[in-house]
Amino acid sequence: EAVVQEFGPAQVGESFGPTWETCWFKVELSIPLAWAGREVHFVWESDGEGMVWRDAQPVQGLTKEGEKTSYILTRSLKESEPHSLTLYVELACNGLFGAGKGSMIAPPDPDRRVTLSKAELVVFNRDVYELLVDLEILLDMAQLLGEENQRSFQALYTANQMVNVCDVTDPSTFPAARGLAAAIFSQRNGESQHTIHAMGHCHIDSAWLWPYEETIRKCARSWVTVVHLMEHNPELTFACSQGEGAGVWELIPVLWQAQQFEWVRSCYPGLHARIQHFVAKGQFIPVGGTWVEMDGNLPSGESMVRQFLQGQRFFQEQFGRLCSEFWLPDTFGYSAQLPQLMRGCGIQRFLTQKLSWNLVNSFPHHTFFWEGIDGSQVLTHFPPGDSYGMHGRVEEMLKTVKNNKDKGRVNHSAFLFGFGDGGGGPTQKMLDRMKRMSNTDGLPRVQISTPDQLFSVLEKESSQLCTWVGELFLELHNGTYTTQAQIKKGNRECERILHNVEVLSTLAVAQDRGFQYPASQLQQLWRLLLLNQFHDVLPGSCIQLVVEDALQFYTEIRRAGAELQEEAVQSLCKDLLQPKVCSTPSTLVWNTLSWERTEVISRPGPDGTDTLALVTVPSMGCALVQEPFVPPHPVAVRKQEDGSITMENGVIAVCLDTMGHLTSLQLLDSGRESVPDGCYANQFALFDDVPLYWDAWDVMDYHLQTRKPVTTLLKPLEITLAGGLRGSVRFSLQVGKSSTLTQEIILDAACPYLRFLTQVEWKEAHKFLKVEFPVQVRSTNATYEIQFGHLQRPTHWNTSWDWARFEVWAHKWLDLSEHGFGVALLNDCKYGASAHRNILSLSL
Repeated sequence: EAVVQEFGPAQVGESFGPTWETCWFKVELSIPLAWAGREVHFVWESDGEGMVWRDAQPVQGLTKEGEKTSYILTRSLKESEPHSLTLYVELACNGLFGAGKGSMIAPPDPDRRVTLSKAELVVFNRDVYELLVDLEILLDMAQLLGEENQRSFQALYTANQMVNVCDVTDPSTFPAARGLAAAIFSQRNGESQHTIHAMGHCHIDSAWLWPYEETIRKCARSWVTVVHLMEHNPELTFACSQGEGAGVWELIPVLWQAQQFEWVRSCYPGLHARIQHFVAKGQFIPVGGTWVEMDGNLPSGESMVRQFLQGQRFFQEQFGRLCSEFWLPDTFGYSAQLPQLMRGCGIQRFLTQKLSWNLVNSFPHHTFFWEGIDGSQVLTHFPPGDSYGMHGRVEEMLKTVKNNKDKGRVNHSAFLFGFGDGGGGPTQKMLDRMKRMSNTDGLPRVQISTPDQLFSVLEKESSQLCTWVGELFLELHNGTYTTQAQIKKGNRECERILHNVEVLSTLAVAQDRGFQYPASQLQQLWRLLLLNQFHDVLPGSCIQLVVEDALQFYTEIRRAGAELQEEAVQSLCKDLLQPKVCSTPSTLVWNTLSWERTEVISRPGPDGTDTLALVTVPSMGCALVQEPFVPPHPVAVRKQEDGSITMENGVIAVCLDTMGHLTSLQLLDSGRESVPDGCYANQFALFDDVPLYWDAWDVMDYHLQTRKPVTTLLKPLEITLAGGLRGSVRFSLQVGKSSTLTQEIILDAACPYLRFLTQVEWKEAHKFLKVEFPVQVRSTNATYEIQFGHLQRPTHWNTSWDWARFEVWAHKWLDLSEHGFGVALLNDCKYGASAHRNILSLSL
C-alpha cells in the first residue's frame, strides 16, 4: 500500500506529524564503488519510532532511545552485491514512550511532531568500535572495582598503555592495543566466582502510553531487530573458565505474552515464520505461559486460569512447547493464589523484579520458594540487578552480585538485557561488552543463558533457600486498585457474563446434543477480556485512547455474551417457554451459582411495569415463578420523628439518619449491634490525592491525614419503597466542589444483608472518595477475598510491613470477625479496600 503512493522530497530537519500519524519514506541509496570491502550502514535518526522495509519485508527497527539508529547494508561490500537499492522507512509520529506533554506520564500532546535529524549512508569502522568497547570495559573496571582491588589498577594501567600504543591515524597500531586489552580479559576467575545468566530481553507493554494498535508495530520493530541481530551472531566463541575449551555464545532473546505473538502472526507472517525458525533452534525462548502480562491482583481466579490456558495453548500450537516458567516482571503485586494456579498449569518456576520498587520495605530475598494459600510452592527468582532492561555494563554486573540477598545460598542469578517497549531489545554493543566479561578475573562470570538453564542450576542449589508465605505485596501503586472505575466495573461484569454463558451453554449441551457449544465465540470473548487485564489497562494506568478501546471491548463482550446466553436459555427451556392457553403468566428464573438461593427479584408485570417476587432457585437450576410468594416476615419501613428511617425484615434491623448514615445494624436473633455507639457507618469521606509522581498509579500514606467527611446534603433521606417484599430509601450528597452522589439503600425480605446502590457524578481532580463502616468487632486481622480463596491482613500498623499496606486490594468481599460474630462488606465492581482497627473502608 505504501509503495504505490506518490512520494515527495523530504529534508533532514523537517518535522512530521501530528501524534499517532504514520509517514512513509522512500529511500534510494547508491553506494560508492570506492567503498569496496568496507562495512556500510544506512543511518536514520528521528525522535519517532521507525522501521526499515526491504523487498516488502520488515528488516530493522529504528529507535534513538533504543540505540537502534542504523541498518547494516553489508558487512564487507563485494563487487557482486547491489550498489544501488531502495528502502522504505515507516515512521510512527510518536516517541518510544508515547507523546506525553511536559512529562512522560502526562496526557499525550495531540499536536506533537517528530523531526528527522539524520539520514546518511556511512562507512562503519569496526576496528575503532572494538577498541572503544575494550576501553569502556577497562575504564569501568578501573573506576568501579575500588582501590582495594588490584584489578582496578591493572585495568587502569592497561587502558593507559593502550592509549600510548594506539595511533588513531594509523590503523596498523590497533591490533597491538587490542592485544593489551585481551590479555586482561583472558585472565580467568576462580571456581567460586558468581555466575550471571544473561538473557536477551524485550519487555513490551501491550498498551500504556500508546494504544493497542501501536503495540503491534512496536512488537514488529523490536522482534525483527532481534532476529536480524541473531542472524549475525550465530556462534561467537570465547575461552571458557580455566581455559578448558571454548564456549559458544548465542543471542537468546526471552519473549512472552501470547497475544503479542498472535498480533505478529496475523500482521507480519514473514517475521513470524522467521521467529518460528529460531524457536525451533532453541534461540528464541517463549516464556510466561499467559495470554498477556496480566495484572497480578485484580483478575478473578477463573480469569487467571484462562490467562494460562490461552497462553499455554497458543505456545503449544505455534511453537510445539509449553512454558515451564511464569514470567511476570512488571505488574503491581502478586496474589497469594498464584503458586497454586501455576502448579496447576504445569509451571514450577517464577520470575519477576517489580518488588524492587517497594517504597517502604526492602524485600529480603532474590531467590526463594514462594508458598501460596494452599501450601503450593514455586521456585522464585528476582534478578538482583533489580531491572529487566540492563545494558551489559560492568556497573550492572557488580550490582547484580553485591545486591544479591541470597549470597551463600545460591551462586547464580539472572541478568536481563535489552531495550523494552519498542526499543528493539539487545544491541550488538551489549553482546560485545559481555563477551569481554565472560570469564575475566575481578568480575562475575557472565554467560549467555536460557531460563531453563538458570532455573535448573538454582534447583540444584535450592536446599538452603528460604520460603516466603502469602502474597507478594508491592508497596507502591496502591491507587491502581481504584483508578478508572468504569474499567474495573467492566472487568467484573464481563467475568460474570462469561461465567453465566459457559454454565448455561454446558447445561444446554448436556440436555440437547443438538446444541452447538459456542467454543470459538467464547474464546474470542475471553481473549478480549484477557487482553484488557494487561497490567496497565485493568489497573487504569494508561492513556485515554487505551481506556476508550478497553470500554469498547467490554461493550462487545456484553453484547455478544447476552446473545449467547439467550441462545443457551432458549435451547434449555424450549418447553417451559412455550405459551400455554389460560395459563397464569410466569417468569423463568435461572441460578448460575452452585448453591440454592432465595432472593427478591424484579420481573416485568402484565402492564409493562416491574413487579417484585420472592423466589427460591436450586443450585445451577431454574424455577418458574407464577403466584407471588408472601414472605413470613415482610419488610417494615418506618419514618421517625427526627427524620431518621428504620427498616426491619425479621433477620436484620437498620436505622438510617437524614444524611444516609447507618446508625444501627442489628442481627435480630442475637440482638447484636454492629455499629459502635456514636459512630456512623456508610460514611463517605474525601481525601486529597497528590502522589509523589505516579499520578494514576499511586495513593500515598499521607493522604489519610487529609480526610474530610462528606457532609453537604442535597436531598435528605426519603422512603422510596414502603416495605413488603422490599423496603428502600434514597438521599443525595454533594461531594467536593462539583460532584454529586445519589444512593438507594435496599432491604429485601428474608435477606441477611443491606444493599447500597450508589451513583456518583465524578468531576473532582486529585481527590479520592471512600465509604467507611466502623463496626463493633475487635480482631487483629481482617479477611479479604482473593482468587479462589481468601487472605488475612493485619488491622494494626505495628510494623513497617503492616502500615505499608494502608490501602490493599480485595475481590468481592472483606470481613472483620471475632469469635461468633462478624461483619462483611461486599461489592460488585470495586477492588481497593482497607481495614484499620475496626473500620472497614471501600475505595470508590
